[in-house]
Amino acid sequence: MTREQFDGKNVYITGGSSGIGLAAAKAFSKRGANAIIFARGEMRLNGALKELEHSRIQETQKFSSMAVDVSEIDDVSVIMERAIREFGTPDVLVNSAGMAYPNYFEDISYEKFDEMLTINLYGIRNVVSCLLPPMKEARKGYIVNISSIAGIIGVFGYTAYSASKFAVIGFSESLRGELKPHNIKVSVLCPPDTDTPQLHEENKTKPPETKAIAGNAGIMDPDTVAEALIRGMEKGKFMIIPGLEGKFIYLAKRFVPSLVNYVMDGEVKKLTRSREKE
Repeated sequence: MTREQFDGKNVYITGGSSGIGLAAAKAFSKRGANAIIFARGEMRLNGALKELEHSRIQETQKFSSMAVDVSEIDDVSVIMERAIREFGTPDVLVNSAGMAYPNYFEDISYEKFDEMLTINLYGIRNVVSCLLPPMKEARKGYIVNISSIAGIIGVFGYTAYSASKFAVIGFSESLRGELKPHNIKVSVLCPPDTDTPQLHEENKTKPPETKAIAGNAGIMDPDTVAEALIRGMEKGKFMIIPGLEGKFIYLAKRFVPSLVNYVMDGEVKKLTRSREKE
């Protein structure tokens, strides 16, 4: 899709009350799109909707929000049916809802592990399953699922999160092939650490080793990630990776995976040695 093709289109964004989801909603609205954002918290959605209004470029644009828990298929079915009825069939779907709880594997409970997989993977599955029939009927559309750099490389402390985000890429690759004959495109966004409320929450439980590894990479701004998302869509890229560091990690993992492991293992060793000296 080109910049002009977003004008007047209906964009659905889960996880749209903050972070990359909200930044994406603003970026689409600045290109003339209609946007409906979804998240669990009604209060945060109301605040996000007010922010979204400031990015309006024409009076005819429509903005809306609906509370939904993407991990609950019955809830998703009811809300998406209502959204289609009130807002129209989506031309673009961005699945941004997600969560992370980094910690040592043995300190991640079964319940927390299950919650991450349910929200990050099944949440996408649930939304796509409900919105796909009308998109297929319209024979057009674009689905973007948000994974992570941690969906390309398994990072210390992210056993559950990386598992869910690797799965998002696999799901998206398979879906891309299935939907191409229906004129529906699929992309996957793999951002690095981004300055969002989720990242601040992650930092509360990150093991020191995870922080040491993450210290080698910069933190991106959500607006920058959102712009990279749209540029990737305009070019029809399947894998959309914002930032030079992210692209380097992707290429290194693909062609010299031992180098990526060497760098990460080196950071863990440094931390271990410093602890032994104390």
